[in-house]
Amino acid sequence: MRIPPGPLEFTRRTWIRLVLLATFAFLYAPIATLVAYSFNDSRRNIVWRGFTTRYYERAMANDGLVEAFGNSLLIALAATVVSTVLGAMTAYALWRFRFRLKPLCEGVVVLPIVIPEICMGVAMLVFFARIGWPGDLPWPISLSRITIAHVTFCFPFVAVVARARLSRFNDELAEAARDLGAGEWAVLRDVILPHMRPGLVAGALLAFTLSLDDFVITFFTSGPDTVTFPVKIYSMVRFSVTPEVNAASTVLIAVTVTVTVVAMWLQNRTRPGAAP
Repeated sequence: MRIPPGPLEFTRRTWIRLVLLATFAFLYAPIATLVAYSFNDSRRNIVWRGFTTRYYERAMANDGLVEAFGNSLLIALAATVVSTVLGAMTAYALWRFRFRLKPLCEGVVVLPIVIPEICMGVAMLVFFARIGWPGDLPWPISLSRITIAHVTFCFPFVAVVARARLSRFNDELAEAARDLGAGEWAVLRDVILPHMRPGLVAGALLAFTLSLDDFVITFFTSGPDTVTFPVKIYSMVRFSVTPEVNAASTVLIAVTVTVTVVAMWLQNRTRPGAAP
């Protein structure tokens, strides 16, 4: 028999719900406002004049904006693939092997995460200038500087997430596979990598979103003819925040949410006991 909650318990639950509601409103009210005013039939965002989708049509017809969005997607995809591979190898090496300078290596791996982004941007700018990497290369080679810079700060996130996933790995599974005749490569491919997969999916998603919306490091490493979506939005906002800017930002939010939903779906499918 279930005992109904008393007055004190009811009051406590009410306050918890109010705090959660206020927190969610504080976090998501600006995003909801941006999405709503992207359909505003007015050049002034503070005044609602009616519903329209013409600013989405203008955003899609803006060749510079579409090109910047394509550049950001290409850079994010390339940085995600490279960062996932490097992060997986780094996480496996730090988990599998023991050596004298291992704590130092672990600290170096997470260093790009804790360094301020402005410092990373200046450092990448000085590095590319010092080695003489040209910034006026033809497309898509012109995106290589930004891609390398994004990989530099994205792969540590993948390594940290994958390393945390490996910390819960049962070594007896690998030992059982070796007892059954599996080599090291077979153990890595058939036992360890499937266990790492949820962490790799989460790390890849994190790398993709970080690369897609990065502004500071991209601003310092982009060439004269290379513009990404965040940099383009910044140049538009400098003049005025119009519904066209809101529409472009809403498209970016929609892409990020879609990628998140797909990644979570794939992650749930990789869990043991998931429905086929």
